[in-house]
Amino acid sequence: MEAIAYRLLGSAGDAEDAVQDTYLRWHAADRDRIETPEAWLTKVLTNLCLNQLTSARARRETYVGQWLPEPVLDGDRMLGPADTFEQRESVSMAMLTLMERLSPNERVVYVLREAFGYAHREVAEILDITESNCQQIYRRARQHLAVERSRTEIDAVAARKIVEEFLAAALSGDTEPLIRLLADDAVSLADGGGKVVARRTPVIGAMGIAKYLRALFEPTDAKRALVNGSPSFYAVVVNGGPAMLAAVGDRVIGVFCLDATPEGLASLHIHINPDKLQRIAHQWAAAGPQRPLVENW
Repeated sequence: MEAIAYRLLGSAGDAEDAVQDTYLRWHAADRDRIETPEAWLTKVLTNLCLNQLTSARARRETYVGQWLPEPVLDGDRMLGPADTFEQRESVSMAMLTLMERLSPNERVVYVLREAFGYAHREVAEILDITESNCQQIYRRARQHLAVERSRTEIDAVAARKIVEEFLAAALSGDTEPLIRLLADDAVSLADGGGKVVARRTPVIGAMGIAKYLRALFEPTDAKRALVNGSPSFYAVVVNGGPAMLAAVGDRVIGVFCLDATPEGLASLHIHINPDKLQRIAHQWAAAGPQRPLVENW
């Protein structure tokens, strides 16, 4: 249930609320009249998520800067099943961000069909639409999400290597190492939510991102003052992909998600909105001490 809600909403907190509300309705329902509990629960959850998606669109119109999905660490129950490529892809930071392009109905149809293998007939019953209409919505969703490049599937060892190379390039003080790592048409997005200073517009292209990162990772006393200390950097796996976590002591101040493709890093999602880092910070702390790639930057 959480895995469906998270893919639909892009927020672990909102997903938990939707699941809790679903079970409250389940306990209040006349269960003797419910023939298939799983179908009933999925329908209720989906409708709750649809309502949230509609209201979220209005809220995001006034959101300060870029809105990015909430990142979650590897092993989080929000990620759900990861047996197939489609399941893993549907929860990647790049795909969750792309799914913001979809209408609420398109997102529901795509997630249930692509990530969870629901038949068009089943999805149509959940949405109270015809099966042919469901198929049309699914085709539109796939067209909106169509990307030419394929992503690289990686394990924890490969993810760490990618983060090590990225961090070394970012700290080199030169743009060339970064340009070599980035795809030519790479995109960088940052989410500070108005709580932390962050670039409010995308940075597009390898050269532009390289210059942006070189300036961002130039160590200064002013930057250390902004985060109240000297950050250390760690390699982690977030939403199934390589990511760099920045922390001051046990306080997580940022997560950089790297979208690895055969052409290079296709996108960089920078999460520094503290509201969206609470869950990942709690999980990271619970995992115990880890060795940083760079300590006290």
